[in-house]
Amino acid sequence: MQRLRNILVIGLMAVGVKAQAQDATPLRLVQTILLPNVEGRIDHMAIDLTGQRLFIAALGNNTVEVLDLGAGKRIRSIPGLHEPQGVGFIREFNKMFVANGKGGACEVFDASSFKLAKIVKFSDDADNIRYDPKARRVYVGYGNGGLGIIDAASGKEAGSINLDGHPESFQLETTGPRIFVNIPTARKVTVVDRGKAAAIASWPVSARSNFPMALDETHHRLFVGARQPAKIIVFDTESGKVVGDLASPRDADDIFYDDSRGRIYISGGEGFIGVVQQQDADHYRALIKISTAPGARTSLFVPELSRLYLAVPHRGGQSAEVRVFKAKP
Repeated sequence: MQRLRNILVIGLMAVGVKAQAQDATPLRLVQTILLPNVEGRIDHMAIDLTGQRLFIAALGNNTVEVLDLGAGKRIRSIPGLHEPQGVGFIREFNKMFVANGKGGACEVFDASSFKLAKIVKFSDDADNIRYDPKARRVYVGYGNGGLGIIDAASGKEAGSINLDGHPESFQLETTGPRIFVNIPTARKVTVVDRGKAAAIASWPVSARSNFPMALDETHHRLFVGARQPAKIIVFDTESGKVVGDLASPRDADDIFYDDSRGRIYISGGEGFIGVVQQQDADHYRALIKISTAPGARTSLFVPELSRLYLAVPHRGGQSAEVRVFKAKP
């Protein structure tokens, strides 16, 4: 009888330890939303907080997929696109902007009817999209070196900024006029003054394929993801100097900084999400690598919902889907 009691106690302790470990996990999978008949690579995403909708650039499928997050299902697939890479939603004007890699067009849709309202043509390879709400301007990275500017209200082109290579991820300051732009072919970060519409500085990157990027304005830190070798390089945005580097999952395509928790989330195509804890501006600690799926390298962190949305492509027996992770306190 005593032996049975001991076995039960050990079993309960093991369950308790397991539950405690699960509670301590910084990201917990809470939902999976299937993307039926979506093939090929999946690129970037955007959120409609009010309408609880997620917009997904399904590059290989030539569609934008629209998900109802409340219902946990796809509600629309917008066809006829040309390798959509970036997508942006602007609630103020109820518009969706889609950047097409093939042909370079940025297509502007009414976000209720999904009717095409405008087409802004750039030279080629339209990619990432960012929005400046104060100036009401949409920025689109494109071609062999440019940031296109679109007036969000009218949907008309409002100028461009020349760069010396194709821009990948770029981030806009909210407390200043700067844009930080990854230029992988030049192995550098270009700093743009959006008031002057011109580059004002460049910072060399000590690794190759610097694609993803995240910005911590509170501590004046810029996180630049490189693939060769796989690491995150930490820049001081005041001086432009490198203050450290962090381990990263391989083939990363998105990085997000969670300001309220002081965390960095890195989605890598090797099949992992890396989570790093910021201890102070110059010190970081790797928390965990969460196993996901091969090719799942794009994601979107939404701080208002404490959710990280991870795009998983169809590969072999793995279905195309979006995995939803909840960030723990």
